Amino acid sequence: DTGDTGPQGIQGIQGDTGPQGDSSTFRATIACSDETTDLAIGTAVATFRTPVGFTLTDVRASVGTAPVGSAISVDVNKGGVSVLSTLVTIDADETTSVTAATPPVISDSVIADDAEISFDIDTVGTATAGAGLKVTLIGTLL
Repeated sequence: DTGDTGPQGIQGIQGDTGPQGDSSTFRATIACSDETTDLAIGTAVATFRTPVGFTLTDVRASVGTAPVGSAISVDVNKGGVSVLSTLVTIDADETTSVTAATPPVISDSVIADDAEISFDIDTVGTATAGAGLKVTLIGTLL
């Protein structure tokens, strides 16, 4: 034989729910160099295949070491053909393209599933080339 059940304790407060990700947004950041070697002009310095189809809405680039003397410019290609009419640039003495005087202009925004994307480095800093280049593609899923 057991006794009566005692009173229920006070229930704890549930914490806030974190922000939910936007399931319609595509983001991919691709390393186009190592972190310490000076950047050099080159074609298809990095290549990957897209895991989904998307509409490209923004392209950003960043470096760990800022270029000195001139800007870094990077082209993004789909199947070997540029998708930019104005390349993404990182201005001299800056580490991100977000602050660039001239923003990139996307001329071909539709990226199919399994498309081959490659990155060209068209210019580097003249006094310090820059290092640690990464390019981020942002878009909306098709």
